[in-house]
Amino acid sequence: MFTPKKMFLTKGVGVHKDKLASFELALRNAGIQQCNLVTVSSILPPNCQIIAKEKGEKMLSPGQIVFCVMARSETNEPNRLTSAAIGLGRPSDGKNYGYLSEHHAFGEVAKKTGEYAEDLAATMLATTLGIEFDPDKAWDERKQIYISSGNIFKTTNICQSAEGNKDGLWTTVIAVAVFCDYNFHKDVVMPIIKDELNNAENFNGNGFGNAVKS
Repeated sequence: MFTPKKMFLTKGVGVHKDKLASFELALRNAGIQQCNLVTVSSILPPNCQIIAKEKGEKMLSPGQIVFCVMARSETNEPNRLTSAAIGLGRPSDGKNYGYLSEHHAFGEVAKKTGEYAEDLAATMLATTLGIEFDPDKAWDERKQIYISSGNIFKTTNICQSAEGNKDGLWTTVIAVAVFCDYNFHKDVVMPIIKDELNNAENFNGNGFGNAVKS
């Protein structure tokens, strides 16, 4: 078992006649095109350090399997505004987990999409911490309540927006939280490896391990 201990935020935009190629160009713009990306759900692990993109990129290798939380949107409609954002809610107590939320939209400026994602992450965190709030209040008001409670250390977002290419090419926008370093739990990992090695040694040509006896 392993859990991420470092993470960085990045974003990108790509334009191409092919949808998949526009996504690839967005990944290049975000600086993560060389990795095999695996998207995961939206938990910021306890004690996970948020680092600068430039530092995080140096920790990635070509072909590496990289876990991430990604928001993505694309359009081939000329001049159609599209946006994708990642919101983050981080607790004051590093031993607790936080939240990462993804949101994408059409017809929204980057500020609105980003704040929506940030609001979503912070609100999910607030509910787990038992912070009382009025969901009908504006985001700015609730943000102050969250921070002043002393239980939420930081909320932020990263957003990429773009207008659809005027010639109808595919335009893709992404926002990504990239996990780039891990804590491996040897008390869990080593027994699993040991069992696998034992199974390999016991392989008798008729099946795996001791499942089949000759």
